[in-house]
Parts: sequence; structure tokens; C-alpha cells
Amino acid sequence: MSKMDGGNHSLVSEFVLLGLAHSQNIQALLFMIFLMLYLLIVSGNIVIMVLITTDPHLHSPMYFLLANLSFVDMWLSSVTTPKMITDFFRENKTISFSGCMSQVFFAHCIAAGEMVLLVVMAYDRYVAICKPLHYFTIMNLKRCTGLVLTSWTIGFVHALSHLVVIVELPFCSAKEIDSFFCDMPLVIKLACMDSHNLDILMYADCGVVGVTCFILLLISYTYILITVRRSSKAGASKALSTCTAHITVVMIFFVPCIFIYVWPLNITWLDKFLAVFYSVFTPLLNPAIYTLRNKEMKNAMRRFINNYMDSQGKS
Repeated sequence: MSKMDGGNHSLVSEFVLLGLAHSQNIQALLFMIFLMLYLLIVSGNIVIMVLITTDPHLHSPMYFLLANLSFVDMWLSSVTTPKMITDFFRENKTISFSGCMSQVFFAHCIAAGEMVLLVVMAYDRYVAICKPLHYFTIMNLKRCTGLVLTSWTIGFVHALSHLVVIVELPFCSAKEIDSFFCDMPLVIKLACMDSHNLDILMYADCGVVGVTCFILLLISYTYILITVRRSSKAGASKALSTCTAHITVVMIFFVPCIFIYVWPLNITWLDKFLAVFYSVFTPLLNPAIYTLRNKEMKNAMRRFINNYMDSQGKS
């Protein structure tokens, strides 16, 4: 697939990714680090999905949403990280035009979907803490499934709105992207046109999704924390611990995205760091935060290991 505008613009069939480093030694080190991190991301999130699916004690709305978050995190990292890892040993870090457009689409689809999913998880905690007697009536399987599908739909529409615009841009001879993947703001800069209005449109589009979700999350958790503080019930500390984990996940995911797509700082090394943070470290930290801080998840892990050992012993 290629792009050409009229007759004066040169054919662009691929882009060149400049990556994270130029030194061979540093690239070899980064290869080992990110390969290990990616394996941990995939295995950690798969473990969470398997535990929640197989353990009857975890068949509740909160863990259903957590399993979906793990699924989203695994794919969020998979959009960019495998390509980045293989590129460490390639002198020419190229990506096809169609591959570049695919990265733009799936990165925004999954990231926007995760933002909405985090709002859904906040709503789940709000109902559980503020309306406990009606929790299982409100957060039934049908509603949970509908909310998850809504998050994917919003992510798809958001990403499609970006793709429709960017795929029609006229590209000239400049095709170097100073990053490890095709990021929307960097691709726009390569267009043979004044991209100021397009930048504003992109920031507005991302702002509608990102800032709206972030404000909703801040309001939700503020209300929840006020309710928990007023409560003298024994479950208050447990609720506070769960909400603290959720808020941590929200901050480490939203802050980098806001500084890249809504309020850009335009500092190349910082943009690369923030991109690595939300695409690699966030999917890695999520399973760690939810498993290490969650008593039910740790108990489920013990049960799973014990059942596996018993089955091995019997065989």
C-alpha cells in the first residue's frame, strides 16, 4: 500500500523509525530489557485472565472487568513492543505504510478503549461502595458485558476518526519518524502541508476522550474516598486499598497519554520516555498492582498452584 498526492509528491511506501538509541551496545542492552519486560507483560496478564476465568471465587463484576483490563493491556503492549524489540538488531528500521497506519489505528483504539474501561471500573467501585445492597442487581453480567463493549466501540470510533484523516495525508520525501513506532503526532509532521489545524483537531479529539475520562475518574474516586472516609464499617480499609490500586493505575496510564496527545511538551527524549511508559510499563505494572495488593488474587494463585500440584501428584 502506498500514498501519493497528485503528481508532485513522491511515492511513500514505507517510513523509517529512528528508534530509542543508535549505539549497538545500548541497543543490545535494551533488547534484553524489553524482551524480558514483554514476556512478563504477556505472561502476567495471561495468568490474571486464567485465574479469573477458572476460579469460581473470582466470578464477580470487579474481576470480570479486571480480566478485560488485562486483555487490553496485553494487546496495548503488543501493538508496538514486538516491532521495537526486533528493530534493535536491524540497521534499517523501516515500517511499511500499511503497517504504520495499523499501528496508529490499533494504538489509539486500544488506548481509548482502556481509558473508558477504567471509567467503567471506577463506576463498578462506586456502586460497590456507595450502593452495596444493589450492587449485584446493577452490575449484572449483561450490564458489565454491555459496558465493556461500549469501551471497545468508543475506542474503535476514536481510532477510526484518526485513521480516516491520516491515511489521506500527502507525504513527500521526508519519512523519518523519531520514535520506535508510528505515533500520530509524528506522522502528521511528515505531511506535505501546514499541519497546524490538523494538530489542533488531533489534540481536540484526544482531549474529548482522554480528559473527559480523566475528569470522570477524578470525580468518581473523590466521591468514593469521601464515602469510605465517612464509613466506620470493617470493609472500609479493604475498599480504600482497592481504590488506591485503581487510582495508581489511572495515574500511570493517563498522565503520559495527556502529555503526548492533549498537552504536548514537544521534547523528543521525554516524548519517547512517556511513549515507552504507557505502552510497556503500564501493562507491566497493572498485573503487579492488582495481584500484589489484592488478597483474593493471591489466594486464587495459591489455590491454582495447589490444584496443579495435587493433579501432578495424582498422575
